[in-house]
Amino acid sequence: MLLVCPHCGTRNRVPEARLADDPSCGRCGQPVAPARPVVLGDADLSAYLQGTEAPVVVDFWAAWCGPCRAYAPHFEQLAAARPELRFVKVDSDAAPRASAALQIRSIPTTLLFVGGREVARQSGAMSSSQLGAWIDTALR
Repeated sequence: MLLVCPHCGTRNRVPEARLADDPSCGRCGQPVAPARPVVLGDADLSAYLQGTEAPVVVDFWAAWCGPCRAYAPHFEQLAAARPELRFVKVDSDAAPRASAALQIRSIPTTLLFVGGREVARQSGAMSSSQLGAWIDTALR
């Protein structure tokens, strides 16, 4: 499986069975499949989505948003529990081009990408169990 390093943008081939083993980037040595959401923005979100073969769950949020802050621990909890998925957080205020390109109209908004294409979208905060069920339904 190809994964884009969230630190340097290098594409790395990682066997699916080793995703939970904290694989490192062949170029920069940083984790390519961290058990926490990675923070991306305008400069690197598109390349990350296009180059990562694993499903990618993206949370568009803002620091001033109460529901976003309430949702964050649930998003992080599921990221730790599901190493086969990549979890990304995008601050919609800091990434206006990505927010506009993906037509983010409210926050929090969670998107699911497979093979670089959006396959599902959900607005509003969810619990970790609701998020997991939403992802599983969308991936079927």
